[in-house]
Amino acid sequence: MSPSAAMREYLAEIYRLQEDTPTVSTTNLAERLNVSAPAVPRMLKRLKSAGFVKHVPYQGVELTERGRKEALKEIRRHRTMEVFLVEVMGFSWDETHEHADELGKGLTDAVAQRMAEMTGFPARCPHGEPIPNSDGQMPTIDDIGIVNLNVGYRGVVSRVRTNEPERLKYFATLGLVPGAAFEIVGRAPFNGPMRLQVGKDEIVLGVELTKSLWVSPLANDSVLGE
Repeated sequence: MSPSAAMREYLAEIYRLQEDTPTVSTTNLAERLNVSAPAVPRMLKRLKSAGFVKHVPYQGVELTERGRKEALKEIRRHRTMEVFLVEVMGFSWDETHEHADELGKGLTDAVAQRMAEMTGFPARCPHGEPIPNSDGQMPTIDDIGIVNLNVGYRGVVSRVRTNEPERLKYFATLGLVPGAAFEIVGRAPFNGPMRLQVGKDEIVLGVELTKSLWVSPLANDSVLGE
């Protein structure tokens, strides 16, 4: 069976959550999808019956290979739509996620492919997240969370991993967008604030904001913490 729009949404979110943890709990799914806790087990039962997910006792669920393929298709549609919304329709990056969620429910593969063509077959969405290709292959990204790095590290922002509009607006005002170069010039101990040099500006980020930034080193010019 082909998954419904609601099922595709669940599969894509399970995939995103599995990037950070092997199995996904119903609580995490409910929070990320903004649905009631009782609704999640009902949908997971449908997904399991269709062969898209499997239950891991005492841990949660994980995608089957079939579920992973469908999840990657949905992520491709969603992230391609986000690029189209920015580059063709003129939306800002903090507006795209919600619009892509709504418009994506009726998005066909043919329309998604045309959007990809019109935007030059993008490899990343406006937030820097990789876009699976038409064969369902996810590009490899070699980056690291900035929260794991120490003073002296010089690099570029690769991904801004949040869908919260206010946070995205704030990152944009600071110039911390994918491709922006920076240097860590200070860091308080015990998960304290981090000071970054971005162009001519020095900015201070609290730990909650640094958790959203993923970065790559400048060529032959990085200093990683022990």
